[in-house]
Amino acid sequence: MFSRIARPAARGLTRGLSTGTQNNARVAVLGASGGIGQPLSLLLKNSPLIRKLTLYDIAHTPGVAADLSHIETRAHVTGYIGAEQLPECLKDADVVVIPAGVPRKPGMTRDDLFNTNASIVATLTDACAKTCPEAMICIIANPVNSTIPITSEVFKKHGVYNPNRIFGVTTLDIVRANTFVAELKHLDPARVNIPVVGGHAGKTIIPLISQSTPKVEFPQDQLEALTGRIQEAGTEVVKAKAGSGSATLSMAYAGARFVFSLLDAMNGKEGVIECAFVRSEETESPYFSTPLLLGKNGIEKNLGLGKLSPFEEKLVAEAMGELKASIKKGEDFAKNFK
Repeated sequence: MFSRIARPAARGLTRGLSTGTQNNARVAVLGASGGIGQPLSLLLKNSPLIRKLTLYDIAHTPGVAADLSHIETRAHVTGYIGAEQLPECLKDADVVVIPAGVPRKPGMTRDDLFNTNASIVATLTDACAKTCPEAMICIIANPVNSTIPITSEVFKKHGVYNPNRIFGVTTLDIVRANTFVAELKHLDPARVNIPVVGGHAGKTIIPLISQSTPKVEFPQDQLEALTGRIQEAGTEVVKAKAGSGSATLSMAYAGARFVFSLLDAMNGKEGVIECAFVRSEETESPYFSTPLLLGKNGIEKNLGLGKLSPFEEKLVAEAMGELKASIKKGEDFAKNFK
């Protein structure tokens, strides 16, 4: 499923430091002044794959851009502020990353963010559909299980929908699974690779431990505890931050990792595989995260679920109700959004 060839030797920051054939990408970050947006923009600024980095938010972006612009890397950084400057930020973008929105606080689920973040994502993706319809759209804003259907419906309204170019960034679930398994098995986390499928909230997050590279095994009780920790890892951070926010630094790392993989694939690198929440026919759910072979035009091939263990099959079945309800909620919102 996840072959060794699919992974660059290193991840994260260093992945972005690989050399592609066309290191001239223009990347826009929408929500660049926030808790995820600032560290994400810093990691993107560090990459020679990016020639132009445009930053948008409703406040503080000129300052963030000025600060980043002093860093001795080649990406040229520009800040844009307010709705009237959004089209200029998006002009000619190859990739748009959207971490905009409000974070979770203790006691909140990702779905509790829906009312605020749904409107933000619909507004921003509407601008993308008008200004850069060919760009790769990477949505970080939660609840991803609903914001990806919203994005799709917005692009459909404008007649520019391409399901191969719209991604829900679930990479943090994979990063967490790799880290937690490596800790338990005393492995180098950079050498562990665990596909995580389904969605990006609670029990819809399904780590496929049976497909781990290298192969690992756990007693059933430990497997269930590990799966539960991966599913609720975001809440672990929300509680630890005690009201001051949710996962921002690890999410920025995971978002950058996904963008670097996408840029590598767009530059012609072969065998680049990442999981993401996308339009899918792999299950009864119309959107589903699975390993994807990325290419110059986005998704080259959906690699599907592969062989599941009985425990994993049960997890997939149990996730379907919540997943389909979240998708419908997003679609219904987008259809009524003006």
